[in-house]
Amino acid sequence: QAQLVESGGGSVQAGGSLRLSCVLSGYVYGSNCLAWFRQSSGKEREAVAAFYTSGGRQYYADFVKGRFTISLDTAKNTLYLQMNALQPEDTAMYYCAATPRGEWWLLPPPPLVNHFSDWGQGIMVTVSS
Repeated sequence: QAQLVESGGGSVQAGGSLRLSCVLSGYVYGSNCLAWFRQSSGKEREAVAAFYTSGGRQYYADFVKGRFTISLDTAKNTLYLQMNALQPEDTAMYYCAATPRGEWWLLPPPPLVNHFSDWGQGIMVTVSS
């Protein structure tokens, strides 16, 4: 059973940076999609960025393009989300998620919540103005 554990969240002022990490324990890489989602109060959970392990393609939501970068270190079994130029509207609980094996890159973006079988517990990011 895969276990995903996030770290690196916290509070930062607008314009600042944070790097989230997600350690994927017991995870077997194949043709998977690994992603970061976020959910703020009263809103649906939404995909922020995704990494397709077959081919390395990446997806970014429009609202983070140019500011956030997703990356995967397979030697450390860790998925990262580098977040720069943070804004108050980025305040949310951030979740790491992984799909089972499949041809996920064939599906049109964005990645959907119901594609993902494994989730981390979530980590809070708060951006103050």
